[in-house]
Amino acid sequence: MQKIYTPPGGNGKVMENTVKDNNFIYDVIVVGAGHAGCEAGLAAARMGKKTLMLATNLDTVGYLACNPSIGGTAKGNIVKEIDALGGEMGVNTDKTLIQLRMLNRGKGPAVHCPRAQVDKYKYHAEMKKTLEGTPNLFLRQAEAAEVLHDDEKVFGVKTAQGLTYYAKAVVLATGVYLDSRIIVGEWINDVGPNGFSNAKKLTASLVEMGFDVRRFKTGTPARIHARSVDFSKMTAQPGEPDMPPFSYMHDSLPAEQHDCYLTYTTSVTHDVIRSNIGRAPLFSGAIKGTGPRYCPSIEDKVTRFADKDRHQIFLEREGLDTDEIYVQGMSSSMPADVQYEIYRTIPGLEKVEIMRDAYAIEYDCIDPTQLYPTLMYKNLKGLFCAGQINGTSGYEEAAGQGLVAGINAVRYIDGKDMLVLERSNSYIGVLIDDLTTKGTNEPYRMMTSRAEYRLLLRQDNADTRLTQTGRDFGLVSDERYERYLKKQAELNKIKEILSTQRKPKDFRELFERKGEVVPVGALTYAEMLRRHNITIFDLKETFGILDGISKQALEEAETDVKYQGYIQKEKEQIEQFNKMEHRRLPDDIDYDRIGGLRIEARQKLGKIRPRNLGQASRISGVSPADVTVLIVYLAQNKTDDE
Repeated sequence: MQKIYTPPGGNGKVMENTVKDNNFIYDVIVVGAGHAGCEAGLAAARMGKKTLMLATNLDTVGYLACNPSIGGTAKGNIVKEIDALGGEMGVNTDKTLIQLRMLNRGKGPAVHCPRAQVDKYKYHAEMKKTLEGTPNLFLRQAEAAEVLHDDEKVFGVKTAQGLTYYAKAVVLATGVYLDSRIIVGEWINDVGPNGFSNAKKLTASLVEMGFDVRRFKTGTPARIHARSVDFSKMTAQPGEPDMPPFSYMHDSLPAEQHDCYLTYTTSVTHDVIRSNIGRAPLFSGAIKGTGPRYCPSIEDKVTRFADKDRHQIFLEREGLDTDEIYVQGMSSSMPADVQYEIYRTIPGLEKVEIMRDAYAIEYDCIDPTQLYPTLMYKNLKGLFCAGQINGTSGYEEAAGQGLVAGINAVRYIDGKDMLVLERSNSYIGVLIDDLTTKGTNEPYRMMTSRAEYRLLLRQDNADTRLTQTGRDFGLVSDERYERYLKKQAELNKIKEILSTQRKPKDFRELFERKGEVVPVGALTYAEMLRRHNITIFDLKETFGILDGISKQALEEAETDVKYQGYIQKEKEQIEQFNKMEHRRLPDDIDYDRIGGLRIEARQKLGKIRPRNLGQASRISGVSPADVTVLIVYLAQNKTDDE
């Protein structure tokens, strides 16, 4: 055999393979080709590293195993952030769009969240096409069986098929495929989502490396045939054609959007579920994994919320070239025969034809507190984890982690500072900080309420917040950066006009028409805009200002002006937050030797090993008194260069 490779940072042992070329040597290996894997692989390859992506089945690339949608509450903000940083999810969403809506329009802008319904088959095809056409990126269908490493670093991956690939960094983005099984009533099958092959061997390697492995569960509803649905008994839910696209790289939406439909469960639905609850795996004990609290099955909802007489059900097309329909809100693991009984009690589904059963899926994942905020494993250099392996749920949460892991795999190889997004600048930062600091005992789902500064983390200003960061880390293209600079110039122009130009008259008619009290004296346009009923488009139309400026820039500027006081308050809070975040804790600190710390705090601090006082203060079990002890310790042990 030809000796071809000495693993980076290894113990000097020369690895061997049966090949005589470099086809098995890479910079980065990404295990998994779901939403985390796609973003990680694209990031690493676009940053110039030779990258291998392994998938148990290439038909799972970018696969939407559950709902055929991207975005939603807080999730839409994450997609916007991925896009601003140079990721692919927003771009691919626009390419495959069926419908786009803005959620929470009746509330303030801090919780406005875009949600797209997409063609799941085109989404997969377009993402696979993008991966295949990316220089430095190589796709391979194979099951990862073992992560190769020495005492300090990883250096490759061995497949179940017996091939060995070598790399300087490895990203594990295994989704829900680790030793997974799907459950429909009493029927259990050891496969992954939609019957795809699972990954049976890798969990043992994780345990050997010291990971704390746990068992989680999620689920999906049935898919039904459109011809069996009576849409006349439902309420149409149209898209919003005047919304901006998901990606900042696009200027407009497709000309045609397609309706979704709304219906409800009934008291009969609930009676059928209750009468068959003894056959529900969730209650019979057949399901061992912990499920998501914020996305329960229909049998769980009926049991937990017994006072509610109905639950919303949305029907969404799986794609434009199929008659399959996704029944949002009806996730279940009930037996197949019971599923028919349940679905046929819902208005419009009395004659429903089920094409694919609803099912629950159990899978292995890790304790994310074993990771640094960079998503690198604390016990082995060069090993990163992203997505549902970290205990999250959702495509968007996975993609955000994958992007960060891919960037940091490259930065690790290059010996440069890695990317750590903050709670104060992104939902992705909130997500990763929650995972690595607090951990999770159930599939983690991002919500706007998890963010302390959500008025600053809006969906409309993600490019303002993060494009420069993406540029600094080498992922934002020249075209994207030019678009960003153009919008920033527009925002500056808007703010100058609004804050400096005054109108001594001519606004009486506008104020009276909008129901506002007409003031005495001149007002700046910004002062007018702060009136509740006055919009920036009213000013544009009435006074002939702000011509030639994009709608997205106008909307962002309007929010900044109308909520200026609240925004300034959040910025002041961030200044206080940053004082704690910038107080670094030494990597080698021995918490057991710090007098005054409670036993629980010593244990938690020793396990998490927070990078700063801010992170330490957010650890469950660390009290304000413990943080004060740490502040005193830092003051007493201050070095000359601090």
